[in-house]
Amino acid sequence: MPWISTISYEDANGKLRRLYDRVKGPDDNIDNIMMMHSLRPHTMEGHMAIYKYVLHHARNTLPKWYLETIGVWVSSLNHCDYCVEHHFAGLKRLLDDDQRAGALRAAIEARNIDAAPLDETQKLGLVYAEQLTVSPAALTEDTVIQLRSAGFNDGEILEINQVAAYFNYANRTVLGLGCSTAGDILGLSPNNSDNPDDWSHT
Repeated sequence: MPWISTISYEDANGKLRRLYDRVKGPDDNIDNIMMMHSLRPHTMEGHMAIYKYVLHHARNTLPKWYLETIGVWVSSLNHCDYCVEHHFAGLKRLLDDDQRAGALRAAIEARNIDAAPLDETQKLGLVYAEQLTVSPAALTEDTVIQLRSAGFNDGEILEINQVAAYFNYANRTVLGLGCSTAGDILGLSPNNSDNPDDWSHT
């Protein structure tokens, strides 16, 4: 049970019910992280807009599996099992390679990015995400210059920054309110990247 009251899909009405209808998955399932917002639906609206635009937008150029990897990495660093389990399931589905997905998870859990099945540029992106998570004030322009020199363009650096920042927000929402995966369907996400207003989870 979460640490605050929440409103179920069946009991929702008005704006909350309309938002639930936008974000629901199969059988009217609402992810618990979205239900955490039910007493203040406007915060759910803001959360979903950021999530959809940062992680599931057609204008992103980095592969979605890599963005999900950043999310799993940041969530693991924050010890947010909820987001690790949800987004690893999504990452595994996107990769369609159980062996590689398992190796990625093993490297993340061991805090050993060097062992991850990623190229050196991708590893550097995860190093930046870690710095942004655990010691953001220590970052300098040199870090961005290194990312650029490794092959990321500035738009891609922004994508990494925004995904890492989003997951730090989501992790704190989950950890601060006692959100669990009980009753959730793991790995669903708003996959229609071509329509930023489509928030339905599949």
